[in-house]
Amino acid sequence: MKKIEYFEKMRELLTSSRAVKILYLVTFTLLITAIIASQNFFFQSIIDNGISKKDVVAQKTITVEDVKRTEQHRREVTQKIEPILVPAEDDFIKTNLETLQKSIIQIRRKDKSEQEKITELNILFDFSDNTKRDFVIDFFLHADEPSLKEAFDKASLSLVNILRKGITEDDYQKNKIKTLIQNNLVSNVSKRQISVITALLEQVIVPNLVVDEAATESAKIKAQESVKPYIVTFQKGEKILFEGEPVSRLKRDALRAAGFNVYELNWQGILSVYMLVLLVTIIFLGYLKFFEKTYFEPRFMSLSGMLVALTCLTAVILPTGSSPYILPIPAVIMIAAIFLSPRIAFLLSTLLLIILTVGMQYNAQFMIIFIILSLIGMITISKIRYTRRFDLIKVGFNLGLAGVLIMLSLYFIDKCLIDVSNIFIVRNCIYIFVSGVLNSILVLGASPLLENAFQIITPYGLAELGDHNQPLLKRLQMEAPGTYHHSLMVSTLCEAAAEAVGANPILARVGAFYHDIGKLKRPLFFVENQSYFGIENPHNKLNPRLSKMVITAHPKDGLEIARKNGLPSVICDFILQHHGEGIAKYFYNQAVQEEGAENVKEEQFRYTGPKPNSKETAILMIADAVESAVRAMKGATADEIENIIDKIIVERLNDGQLADSPLTLNDLKIISITFSRILRGMQHNRIKYQEDIAEEFGKNKIEMPNKILDEDFEKKIKELEESKLPKSLDPDNNEK
Repeated sequence: MKKIEYFEKMRELLTSSRAVKILYLVTFTLLITAIIASQNFFFQSIIDNGISKKDVVAQKTITVEDVKRTEQHRREVTQKIEPILVPAEDDFIKTNLETLQKSIIQIRRKDKSEQEKITELNILFDFSDNTKRDFVIDFFLHADEPSLKEAFDKASLSLVNILRKGITEDDYQKNKIKTLIQNNLVSNVSKRQISVITALLEQVIVPNLVVDEAATESAKIKAQESVKPYIVTFQKGEKILFEGEPVSRLKRDALRAAGFNVYELNWQGILSVYMLVLLVTIIFLGYLKFFEKTYFEPRFMSLSGMLVALTCLTAVILPTGSSPYILPIPAVIMIAAIFLSPRIAFLLSTLLLIILTVGMQYNAQFMIIFIILSLIGMITISKIRYTRRFDLIKVGFNLGLAGVLIMLSLYFIDKCLIDVSNIFIVRNCIYIFVSGVLNSILVLGASPLLENAFQIITPYGLAELGDHNQPLLKRLQMEAPGTYHHSLMVSTLCEAAAEAVGANPILARVGAFYHDIGKLKRPLFFVENQSYFGIENPHNKLNPRLSKMVITAHPKDGLEIARKNGLPSVICDFILQHHGEGIAKYFYNQAVQEEGAENVKEEQFRYTGPKPNSKETAILMIADAVESAVRAMKGATADEIENIIDKIIVERLNDGQLADSPLTLNDLKIISITFSRILRGMQHNRIKYQEDIAEEFGKNKIEMPNKILDEDFEKKIKELEESKLPKSLDPDNNEK
């Protein structure tokens, strides 16, 4: 029993919706990984453990940079750059010399023994040459004032020469100070003064030139940039690899330029690609779930997955060496923008480009160009008019032209660094331009197929459904003309209100066209059609409960007709939800009068629903009721129109019919104002025309008040009286 319970729990777990979703996710990511990794099999067939298994011949002229030699040359150039030295503050060195001279004079003048003075001088000086020490100390103690002053002056002048030339850290550390002093002494220095001046300057000299790290680093970078890359060219027909040759980095780059995928096929590489694909897929699904909940449905995700899989498959099966710019990336951008949304199109194309760039080893320019094109496509497609299909061709033309401009700008930057073939640039520009135009034509033709396959209605599909020559709308015109004209009025209200509250106006208008097609089943049971056919109301002969069944059945009848005629599910929502779970009040009140309130329940006279769950269907519910009510109020004033609109909205709110819709109270206020404005225009007054214009034309004289007629108009009337009336207007003519 325990085993049975265990297997039962496992079965429930594996068949749960969450497990199914995880299974779909794993299956999709494994499929994309398998497609991407399949490119590596060909590389494995020619390379084994880094050794070529056969000769590989270039099918076209290939230019490759020898990265190893280029980097080595750059290092050599960098090492030759000497540090850049800049002068530091050297006033303190001069001050130190002055202080030292004053200290010597003070020691000479002290009233102390000679030995004490010698001791102080030994502390003051650090003699590196002991042989000169006694002489220098004796000079400082016993030389006469003029000689001492002369030595001090020449030391100061020599210091100026030394500081002007500059003292580096290298000079100071390698003990070149003495040589530096002797080479920069002023003229007319006696031999006995040289030792004294040298002793003085050795005590105060420090480096006054320091290394400018920023300037030195900048000089090294400039030197590196000045090094031109080592370029290796493989002519068409020349062997890239020989059998048994080790595959160096240069040869791998040449194989990559020739169109080979040089990833080695191993479990680590496959796992890396799978992790990337899985991460990208989770990012996309997370975006849909948290920011685009409307599109977090299987049909939208299936379409996105199909676009990714087909694009990756196209990249893999392209012949070796083909340009990646012929890939149908523009088609992915346009289809995703039309069937989902421009924002989702940008995200989907960007994530797809990441997979292709990493998995297929395309260069960074490929990703940069198409990411920018995705942004352009997102903006341009959101502005097109879907009633004009040629606008989509214009989008493809604009994408191709933008791709050429972006590509040229990137290649011009490249030409500053490396020598790029002009033929190569022109060829890729042609590819991306032609790809943009052809992809737009492909999308235009594939849109109806994708709409049917994934049951997604696009603005193009809505524009087609909004054509009044559609079979169902033609039937509505002929079989239920009152319902047809009612639908036209409601569609006008829905479109204006949807645009005002940020809903989809095209969807609202088209949904309103079809919302009452269920009345085609029994058109004469609806009051708007009875006056046209001139029949008595058949409900007069039915009890309220039976009448209610006939009336409330039209949403389900409409759904049945819609499915037979292949209308999309989003239009079916309008048909089912436009009454929600509201009450058929007329028949409810009639039943109350006939049977008594205690014998009649509201639930028995409600529509079966469901309630509106979108802005567009909720707007339709209100517009349907408002148009019918205002039409019944012949000659209603502006205040009466506003009152009836507000009353209907409040009734729907209190009855909970708008509980499932995303409309806010502010939206309802805007809808009320919009309906009022349009209905006031529909209720305008007209002047009363003459009842029998043919009879008036047949009179010998047209009588009009003199105050209206001017002289010119009277002349025209006389001319009309004198002229012979056309046969078609002659009252004596019996022909129609």
